[in-house]
Amino acid sequence: MKKLYFLLPFIFIACKSSTTNVAEKDSKSDSKIIEVNYKVSETEISDFLKYLSSDELEGRETGTKGIEKAAVFLEDFLKKNNIKPYFKTYRDTLTNFKTPAFNIVGVIEGTDPELKKEFVVLSAHYDHIGMEKKEQADKINNGANDDASGVTSVAAMAKYFAKTKANKRSILIAFFAGEEKGLLGSKSLVQKLKKQDFNLYTQLNIEMIGVPMKRDYLAYITGFDKSNMASKINEYTGKNTIGFLPKEAEYELFYRSDNYSFYDVFKKPCQSISTFDFENFDFYHHVSDEFKLMDIPHITAFTQELLPAVTKISVSPTQEITMNK
Repeated sequence: MKKLYFLLPFIFIACKSSTTNVAEKDSKSDSKIIEVNYKVSETEISDFLKYLSSDELEGRETGTKGIEKAAVFLEDFLKKNNIKPYFKTYRDTLTNFKTPAFNIVGVIEGTDPELKKEFVVLSAHYDHIGMEKKEQADKINNGANDDASGVTSVAAMAKYFAKTKANKRSILIAFFAGEEKGLLGSKSLVQKLKKQDFNLYTQLNIEMIGVPMKRDYLAYITGFDKSNMASKINEYTGKNTIGFLPKEAEYELFYRSDNYSFYDVFKKPCQSISTFDFENFDFYHHVSDEFKLMDIPHITAFTQELLPAVTKISVSPTQEITMNK
């Protein structure tokens, strides 16, 4: 997450599935809840996150050798899972950064001849803040929670759609660089997409989901009252998946991650989903934000619970998620 100045310091997903089909069942409301017979692998979540937050990547600061290794890792993941580049290659060069830096962007084409013209964006930032300048025992800001955890979940969702072909709308998979430098990667990408008349339906940005909250809902959404996304996700999962976190509104987190770049340009429902609630993790932008503190079963369960929602978002005949007036 882009630096919050008011805060105190506080591979890969080869998701296995027994079956790859999805089915709908009637809920008590008029909508349908999609049942996803696909199991996200806890082991593969662990392997992916462990590498992305490893010392080898030296904190993944934008423009460094460490983030270059992360970029290659993500490119290899997309290629292995037959997810095509959105541009000529997976690398989308930032237009607003002084040294070469890249978003990694793939696309999963929708299966419906009309709905595939609309896009759902699943995203997370793969950069972090790099190395500490002062001499100390541990100098690497590994960024396991921020935001290797989010990248891991988005990669799992990408693998799911690539394998099942469950999406009627097209899905853009975006791993952003430059988030910690001021949302630079997402700001750069949206300008290119705008010039293409990119037909955006909605964006789900996954931000800091490495540890669970002690609340009666799984996660919160930024800009809760800006759209009906929270209520729709809950409707689609049939659970209390998304709740309202007062701290999110107080700190205006809607404006502090890559969802805002998309909202600012497209004025569509573009929001971040997180489980970092300012009480459950003490190492925001700290060298102790490491893999060993990540709750792998939680990340796996989070991803699994969102699959019916992102599937429904990708197949609904009309655009059911809308901005509030």
